[in-house]
Order: sequence, then structure tokens, then C-alpha cells
Amino acid sequence: MVAPKQMGEKSNSEKVREAVSLFLRAGYHLDRDAFNFLCTLSRTKDPTEFLIVALRRLKSRGENPPFIGKVALEEIAKEVFPQAEEIRSTAELHMPMSSLHTGKTQKFQSHVKDVDADVKVIEDPTDQIRSTGSIEEYREYFRDRFKKIQRLLRQRMDSRNATSIKDTFRAPRRSRIKFICMVTERRESTHGVSLATEDLETGTTVFIPRNAPLELLAKTKAILPDQVVCVSAIKGRGNLLIVEDIQFPDIPQREPRRAKEAVSAALISDLHVGSREFMKEEFNRFLLWLNGKFGDKKLKEAASLVKYVIIAGDIVDGVGIYPNQIDDLTIQDISKQYRAASEFIEQIPDYMELIIIPGNHDASRKALPQPRLPKEYAELLCESRSVLSLGNPATIKIHGVELLLYHGRSLDDVLATAADMDFHSPERALRLMLKCRHLAPTYGQRTLIAPSNRDFLVIDRVPDIFHTGHVHVMKFGTYRGTIMINSGAWQKQTNFQRNLGLKPTPGIIPIVNLQTHAVLPIDFNA
Repeated sequence: MVAPKQMGEKSNSEKVREAVSLFLRAGYHLDRDAFNFLCTLSRTKDPTEFLIVALRRLKSRGENPPFIGKVALEEIAKEVFPQAEEIRSTAELHMPMSSLHTGKTQKFQSHVKDVDADVKVIEDPTDQIRSTGSIEEYREYFRDRFKKIQRLLRQRMDSRNATSIKDTFRAPRRSRIKFICMVTERRESTHGVSLATEDLETGTTVFIPRNAPLELLAKTKAILPDQVVCVSAIKGRGNLLIVEDIQFPDIPQREPRRAKEAVSAALISDLHVGSREFMKEEFNRFLLWLNGKFGDKKLKEAASLVKYVIIAGDIVDGVGIYPNQIDDLTIQDISKQYRAASEFIEQIPDYMELIIIPGNHDASRKALPQPRLPKEYAELLCESRSVLSLGNPATIKIHGVELLLYHGRSLDDVLATAADMDFHSPERALRLMLKCRHLAPTYGQRTLIAPSNRDFLVIDRVPDIFHTGHVHVMKFGTYRGTIMINSGAWQKQTNFQRNLGLKPTPGIIPIVNLQTHAVLPIDFNA
């Protein structure tokens, strides 16, 4: 395994090599005279910062020649270094912020370089996935889901004494009863809402009148098929059950765990390397920022605290994910996509820990839960640096702070079917998942879930940070002490998203301070 580049002083030749590599990834080539000019420039100026400026100028002029000559670089140098003045920082030219540092570049010093990494894997499904697709496995899957969430409900004071559906049949008329059930169907009429429910033994139907309290009607509206809840009802004639209240398993209100050290994590997802819409220029800015070479004083201070980079899936765009995808790819071989991704990943400083899980575009099985990336693809990423590769979903602890990592494939289903949801506010869906204590509450929609004797998608532990991706919209919020983050993307709007009317917010990255739990969104767009 090859170690990544160090953050210390580099020779001029190393600086030039890095700069040329950046230029090549942007799709430009230097001729011999231009290369010699860059070598001369590197004696007094940072060649990487200069070429970023040059890329910006060339792009703004609409120029895209196969080779960049010395004359073109000299003209840009005269514009950038009038009368041999100091070059401005790349942040001044690219960061869409109102106040930026304009003095000489300060030497970057990481505050966490010597801090020992502290990562504990709490849950990784990779080595526990067993599935043959038998009918019995489907039964066991739903039994396990029901039992796990039933146990969570019984931890609540208002659901502790809940009985079974069978007990409701024996209850006298007008008695108040509670029972835990799975909602299998919802039917609305002019009189109210009927919910078909079942438990491990039998089933029944409950009724919510149209004139029920607004709070109860709101809860009823939020219920998804296959969700496990506790129903409080009054027994009517025969087996009629009139609902008085519905309790979700929900997470408790609590004080979140915090790191003792001042360390931060950069939460990213959905790079989609290999796509025509991959934002390589913006991602390069992110990498420069991690290395302390991009941004004003405040942003470099934030970079100095980053100890962890976590990628929540879709590292590459994949092949054959959707019809005619081949037309949207610049790299049409998935192994080469991972090879290209490794060239970016290797630039993450070696003192930072990189943690990855797969998404639905990655080279892993599509059904949830997903195992970690197969060895032949993971090794392409690990050739350049150490990588902790986990399955999807996964739970980890970093400096005592617990993170639930999930790519977010089921967000499509929740956002499309739940009430008062839309793709521009994914944090609402994350809140509903926490209330349901399940990452994919409804079975059998767009999200593939493999039958198994265990449901890995139950949220049985309460996370301090809930990190997802998939929908390409960066949003975050807090619910009962848990920070919910959907980390956006590094892919511009695709034709598919345009047809759906979805406007992604790529290139905006949330940085979480694990000690204070402050979230700092940084925009790396020009």
C-alpha cells in the first residue's frame, strides 16, 4: 500500500509534478516550453496555485486547446503577477464568499496531525449477510423487524404495557387497550381512515374518525406501510377498535456524546467519478482545502481540524445503472472509474482517516444491506492510501461520537410517498426514519431489500450523527439531539434530475466539529 504525499516542504520538482497532474485532470496538456516556464516559475511562486488561476482564465475565455503553450501561460502570469506582486490565494479567485484573506499565504499547520485516530466499528453487515431468497427468509426478515421495533417501543413509558392483537378480541366493550402492530394497509373514506394491522399471531383493522384530534390525524398521515407502531384504542362493538393515539418507536430526547478533542469530520458522498457531470475542478478545490492550500484564514482554520473524511457511497458513476447511461460517461469501464477516483483520494493528507461505504452506483450488490466494496475494486482505492471500507449501512464511533452511515437509497421511497415531503428537504425524511427507527420503512418499492433472518435496517442504536447522501441535496438539521446530514454531491444536474425537476446542490460540503457539534457548510463552487 503506497502512502500518500506528506504535508511538509516539497522540492520544486515535486510541486511542479503536482501542478501538472492537476492540469491533466482538468483536460489540458502543457507543451515542452510551457513546462519549462512552469519550472522556472516554481522557484518563486506556487505552481499549483498559478495553474488553478490559469484554468480559471482559460475556462472563462472558452478556450480548450489540446496543448497550452508558454505564451498563454506568460500572458496569464503578467495578469496575475503585475510588477512581480504576490499571487493572491486561490480562495480569493474561487470561493463565493464576501471576505477573503488577501495577504501573503500563511504556512498551513494542522492541529490534528498528531492526534491519534480513534475509530471503532460498531456495526458492519458485510460478514453477516446470509441470503438465499427463500420464502422462509422473507418471513424471518419481517419477524425480526417486528421483534426489534417492538422491543424499542416497550422501552417507552407510554407503550410498556402494550398487549397483543389477540388480547383485544377478549377485551370488554368500551375498554381502553394498547397493542403493538405492523401497519400493512391504509384506506381513506369520507368517514375517516382505516388501518389494516397485524402482529406475529393475527391481524385486525383499526379506525381513525374524520373528527379525531388534529395531532392524531397528523400522526396517521405520517404512517408508512410496514411501519411498526403502538396503537391506543377504545373497544367498540364486536372487534371495532377506535384509535385514540398512535406512538412511534422514535428516538429519545438526549444530550449527544461529544469528542474530548477538537477534531472535525468532512462528510461527503456521491462523487460519481466517470460521469460527464463529475465536478473535478470543484473537487480539486476541496482537496486543496484539506491540504491548507485553499480558502481564507477562517476556512484554513477549519481545515486544520479535519481528521476524518467520510464518503457515504456512490464513489463512481458505475456502468449499466440506468438505460443509456453509457452516453453520460467519460469513463466506460468501472475498474478505470475506481482507478480515476484513487487519483483524487490519494491527495487526502495521510494523517486523515478515510472511511467509505458503497452506494447504489458502486460495484456492490444493489439490495440492502450492501457489503463493503469487493476486494478487486477496494484495492484500487487502497493502493494510494489507507481506507476503512465498510458495508451500507454501518455504525461507527469516532472519539466517542456515534455515527450512522447510510447511502440513502430508500430516501426515494420516503420522499415520494410520505406526507409533506419533497426532494429539496431530505432532512425531513431523515427525521421520519428516526421516528420510525428504520432506514427503509416500506418494503417492496424502488429500494431493493434482500430477505434475511435479520433486519439490518432497524435503527436500534441512537446515533449522534446520521449521515446520508443519494439525493444530491445538502441539508442538515437536528432532531432530539441527533445531527441529521444529507451531504450533497460532486455531480452537476443530470438530465434525469432535470426531468424530475430536482435541483441538486453539489459542491457544498458539511464539516462537523465532533467536540462542539457545530456544522460548517463550505461552498467549493466558483
